Amino acid sequence: MDALGIRRRLLFEKAADSNLTAKEQPAMKKDLLKLIDKLEQTHSLTLEEYESLIDGYTPQAARCLAQKASALRQSIYGNTVYIRGLIEISNICKNDCYYCGIRKSNSSCRRYRLTLEDILDCCGQGYALGFRTFVLQGGEDGFFTDEILERLLSAIKNKFPDCAVTLSLGERTRESYQRLFDAGADRYLLRHETADPIHYGSLHPRELSYENRIACLKQLKEIGYQTGCGFMVGSPGQTARHLAEDLKLIETFRPHMCGIGPFIPHQATVYGDHPPGTAELTCYLLSVIRLILPSVLLPATTALGTIDPRGREKGILSGANVVMPNLSPISVRKKYELYDNKICTGDEAAECLQCLKKRMASIGYQIVIDRGDYASL
Repeated sequence: MDALGIRRRLLFEKAADSNLTAKEQPAMKKDLLKLIDKLEQTHSLTLEEYESLIDGYTPQAARCLAQKASALRQSIYGNTVYIRGLIEISNICKNDCYYCGIRKSNSSCRRYRLTLEDILDCCGQGYALGFRTFVLQGGEDGFFTDEILERLLSAIKNKFPDCAVTLSLGERTRESYQRLFDAGADRYLLRHETADPIHYGSLHPRELSYENRIACLKQLKEIGYQTGCGFMVGSPGQTARHLAEDLKLIETFRPHMCGIGPFIPHQATVYGDHPPGTAELTCYLLSVIRLILPSVLLPATTALGTIDPRGREKGILSGANVVMPNLSPISVRKKYELYDNKICTGDEAAECLQCLKKRMASIGYQIVIDRGDYASL
């Protein structure tokens, strides 16, 4: 089943359930429950079983998964939610990925690049608000050489020695990753986007390859970073099999962090007319990932909050334990538009951290001032 088929199932699931016979309904639930129980006990399924779990989505299965995922997360992290201060340092990118709003061929994108002073100011404001992790994210901007990033990392670490720094700056050489790690970077997020090489090729230009993306992830982990991968839910051409391959990759690679969110189109891209992914399937997969990797750092992403006004709360209730309010200067937040209608000035903004705390408290969770490192079991 492709992503559009999964989406239609979500839209019409109630009607479909009502058409099942009394015998068919218990059988369907029993099969799904067996898979869920096996995943909870072993933290592993076969590729075919993952595919069946995705294809067999029901609201009942989603609730069952969410309950188990939340209980598991509670046993490791309690009711705490870690916050990361997201600083979008540049929307200049040398790549031309077919789904991304800051792709180099998007002539309507209003480009910007923060100075080192801008970034340090963002960190200072974030520190005062209670952030103890900063996430430096940007396009693959050639301005940010190893030398410049080494100076930046050294300055952040000298000024805020009790803070962690996460980088999300795309594909670089092993030497570069090593230099940045030695300069003080603690974590690196590099979403693999899809674990199928052919599907990867349909989303990226020829000069970008699935093989190099995976090689980068392996290098990051070998160097010693807390390493994160992740994928889009509902991306163009995606099938249940592709999602199963993503889950199997996560199971075998065992990242410390995993960032997933619904695909949301951008009008100035090849896939501008493609329908978005869904919050329901994204939350379903968050629960699955929590059961695969009990101690993984799992964000309820901005994309999830964009597609659903209560997306972040739903993500936390599905097993996520991280949120990333935006610390970027207000003047550039709308310019870092990876997809249309990205939220950037509401409760997800760092200035409204109290609003976010109240939203988390309303579902029984507490935002804490903490680096929020990976909990090794």
